[in-house]
Parts: sequence; structure tokens; C-alpha cells
Amino acid sequence: MTARRSLLSAATLGALLAPHVLAAQTRSGATTPGAASNTSTGSGLPMNAPRTGGRWRPPHRLGLGGQPLSNGFGKVVSDETAIDVMNAAWDAGTRLYDTSPWYTLGRGERRMGQVLSSKPRDEFVLATKVGRLLNPDRELGLRRVANWADAPPFRHVFDYTADGTRRSIEDSLQRMGLSRIDIVFVHDLSPSTRDLPGNDWRAQFEIARRGAFPTLARMKEEGIIKAWGMGVNDPEPITAALEVAEPDIFLAATQYSLADHAKALDGIIPAIQAKGASIMVGAPLNGGFLSGRDRFNYGGSIPAAMAEKREKMLRVARNHGVDLRVAALHFLNASPVVSCFVPGASSPEQPRQNAEAFRTTIPAAFWAEMRAEGLVDQRAPLPQT
Repeated sequence: MTARRSLLSAATLGALLAPHVLAAQTRSGATTPGAASNTSTGSGLPMNAPRTGGRWRPPHRLGLGGQPLSNGFGKVVSDETAIDVMNAAWDAGTRLYDTSPWYTLGRGERRMGQVLSSKPRDEFVLATKVGRLLNPDRELGLRRVANWADAPPFRHVFDYTADGTRRSIEDSLQRMGLSRIDIVFVHDLSPSTRDLPGNDWRAQFEIARRGAFPTLARMKEEGIIKAWGMGVNDPEPITAALEVAEPDIFLAATQYSLADHAKALDGIIPAIQAKGASIMVGAPLNGGFLSGRDRFNYGGSIPAAMAEKREKMLRVARNHGVDLRVAALHFLNASPVVSCFVPGASSPEQPRQNAEAFRTTIPAAFWAEMRAEGLVDQRAPLPQT
């Protein structure tokens, strides 16, 4: 394992220290922990304002989440369609991408890498995850695994140790055909992850505290990665990590959205803001719920209270000629704690529509009525129009 660590450090650090890479890093820089900036570089997409100092944030606020194009939600997406989705996102100006070894047991990383490995590496930001290692099993064929359709013949094992973290990153680089990763999230170390060993997330958190956390912090200091944090669906691991380490950014899936944000305003938002960190919002449309899908988050049914709330929001949206999906993205862009958000896509039209959303203005009267109807928390930042 020592040889593996040396290979990762030497190869990746060497790439990072190349003069042209350093110049690109200087241009992109760190970003403010303050309010969102809607400046752009010709694409019309929102950007974080560059500055030096503070916790690192990606330059780009709108990204592409890799779950749907990885056969998520049990829906098979062909390789050709996945490549078309990636190319459509790139052509629309998207330069931030999030994936994971867990996404259909390696298929998600391979699909993203097939396109991104041919792009100029300094022009995009890439996030992936650690916590599960994939091992081939000749007894297996294509099958449904958790949320994933047609998963390839691998078994996953949880590993939040230092050596497991480095192996996971090296495996990801191999799958994607890339030399470096920008953001690494410690994945699914959370109460809602039911297949953790012993169903005990706190025991696994302690392993990560002694293994993955200091390893990622050291890799950041060495310049191998730019940022790290937790990628989870629950608030408890986020607040726990803030108490024992100095993470930069959290992939908080399903926890802050137009439909559901009050709990986050009570909990993770002030906790993250106090530490100068930020949030990458995963599932920003609650698994397609805010764009009209018959599901909420990662489940197959919609809670009655949420179905009623969506009807009320749609009524307000119709009153002002607003697309609720567009409003949901603008809502996220207004938060100073949110540094980026990564809606997924399983068709090429979706990333184009997400980019087009930021060429649309939402009238102030829409937000005023949403507040008056109690559909947006009084504490939530709203877009300035």
C-alpha cells in the first residue's frame, strides 16, 4: 500500500505543480464565503466571485450531478445517451461535474471520464467520493443494486480508512482516465445508509475521523486535491465533521431546496456558515419532484404534505408565468452558503434547460407571494430582481 500512496502523491502532485496548472489555479482562485455572484465568462451561468483566502469554492455554481446518467432511479440510460448528456452539458457551459464510485458501481465514473478525459483539464472542476471500494466478482452479472439498474459485476465494501481512501481515489482516476480530482466527498457515512457495517454510522465515522479525514486534509495541503467534505443525505454527519475536522464543502443531498429548507436553516446552514465552509446542493429538484416527476428525493412515493405544497407552489408559479423548476434553481443561487448545485440529467435536453434557467428573470412578485403563502421560510435568502 506504501507504493500505491507514493504513486498517487508523485503522479498527482507533479501534475498540479506544472506551471500552466498553477497559472490556471491563480486565475480561478478561491472564492468568497459571502453572497453569490452572477458574473459569468460568456456562458451566462452564475459564478462565484474569485478572491484569495478562506475555504475553497469552485468557480462555477451550476454543475451536473452524475446519478441519473448512471442508471439511477432504476432507469437504464444507454452509453450513447450518457455521452450525449455530458456533451450537451459541456456545450451549455457547464464546467462542474459530480460523480461517485457508488454510482452504478463504477459506471458513472467511466461515463463521465469518457467525455471529460478529452477536455482541457484546467477548464472544469470534478468531484467524486470515497468510502466504498469496488471488487470484481465473476459470479455476478448485470443486476439491480439499490438505486442502480444494470449494475456491473462488482461488490462494494465500505472502507473509510486512510489506505482505503487513497486506493479509492486512485481507482477513480483509473476509471475516469484523469490525473487529478478537485473535490473529494466522504460518501454516505450517514444514519440513512442502512447497509453500513453493523448499521452503526458513528462507528464508521470514528474510522473516518482517524483515517479518511486526516488523509484528505493532508492531500489538500500537498496540493493533490483542492477541497474535501462529506457527501451525505442527513445533517448529523455534517455537524459532527465540523466539530472534529476542517472540511471545506459538503454535498448535502435533499437537505436544502425550494420545497424543503426550514430544517437546514435551523441546523446545517448556520453551522456550516460559522465555519466558513459551503454546500454543494445535491438533488436540488428533490429527485425531479420540482420538475413534475412522481417521486420525492430518492423514494418512490411523494409524502402527502409535499404533494400539497407542490400544488400550492405551482398555483403561485402559474399566477406569475414562472416555471417552478427555474425558480428552484434561482432559489439555490441566492444562498451565500450554497457555493454550487448539481441537478442530474438523463437526457441531453435537461442540462440545456438548466443552463437556460439563468437567462430567465423571476419576478419579485412571485417571491413575495411565495413568502405570503408560507411556501418560503422568512429566513431564506431570495434572488434579487
